[in-house]
Amino acid sequence: MAGKITVRLIRSALVAAALSLLAACAGGVRSDARGIPVVTDAAPIVAGTMRPYQVRGRWYQPAEQPGYDETGAASWYGDQFNGRPTATGERFDMHALTAAHRTLPLPGLVEVTNLANGRRILARVNDRGPFVEGRIIDLSRGSAEALGLLQTGTGEVRVRYLGRAPRTGGGTALQYAAAAPGPTPYRAAGPSDDNGAYWIQAGAFSDRRAARRVADRLGDRATVDITPGDGAALFRVLVGPWSDANAAEQARQAVIARGYADALLISAH
Repeated sequence: MAGKITVRLIRSALVAAALSLLAACAGGVRSDARGIPVVTDAAPIVAGTMRPYQVRGRWYQPAEQPGYDETGAASWYGDQFNGRPTATGERFDMHALTAAHRTLPLPGLVEVTNLANGRRILARVNDRGPFVEGRIIDLSRGSAEALGLLQTGTGEVRVRYLGRAPRTGGGTALQYAAAAPGPTPYRAAGPSDDNGAYWIQAGAFSDRRAARRVADRLGDRATVDITPGDGAALFRVLVGPWSDANAAEQARQAVIARGYADALLISAH
C-alpha cells in the first residue's frame, strides 16, 4: 500500500510540473501551452445523457471517448435557442463558449480549432447535436464568434475531447480568439521558404501600419511580406501556408467573408 501511495505522489508531482506553464484560466479549468486542461472541480456526468437515443430514425450511443480527435464541419446556433434548457439542464447562453455534440459525455470539455485561421478555444459541451449530415459539432454564437465562424455560418474545425467539464464555466479563448493578438512578425520577401504550397493574399499596402492592422485581425497564421519596389516597399498580408489547394480555397473564402473581397490564392512555387 505504501508503495502505491508513493507511486501516486510521484506521478502527481510529474503531472503538476508538466502543467506549470498556463496559457489560460477560467471557470475552474486551466490550460498549459500544449492545450492540456487541468479541471479542479469536475462536474459529474448528468444522469440519462449517456443512454442511446434516436433522432430522425437514426440511433446514437453516447460514450466516454478519451482519444476523440476529429476534423469536420462545424455550424452554430443562437437566438432561437437562447435561454432554453440544454441536454444537461443548463440554460443555453448563446454568448458563452459552449457547444453541442452527438455522443460525447455531458458536460464535457473540448478544444475546437478553426483550421482556416488557427483560432482555438475550450468549449463546454452541454447539449446534443448537430443532427445535420456531415457536421461534427454545433457551436454557440459566442464560440463561433471567437473562432471567426460567425459570418461564414459553417467552417472546417478540429475537435479534441479533453475530458469532464468543470461544474461551472470552462469556456476559454486560447489562441487569438479574442480581438487583440500580439504584434505580427514581418517576413523577408515571399513565402517560397515554407513547405506549404499555397498562401492567401488578403491585401497589399504601401503603409506597413495598415498591413499590420489587417494581419493582426486575421490571426496568428497571417504574416506581412515586405516586397521591395522602386522607391517604396509593398507590404502584402499573407495567410497560411496550406499544402492542399482545396483547404487553401476554403481559407480564402473565410478571409473574403471577413471583409477582404480581393483575397487571392497564390502559390509558393
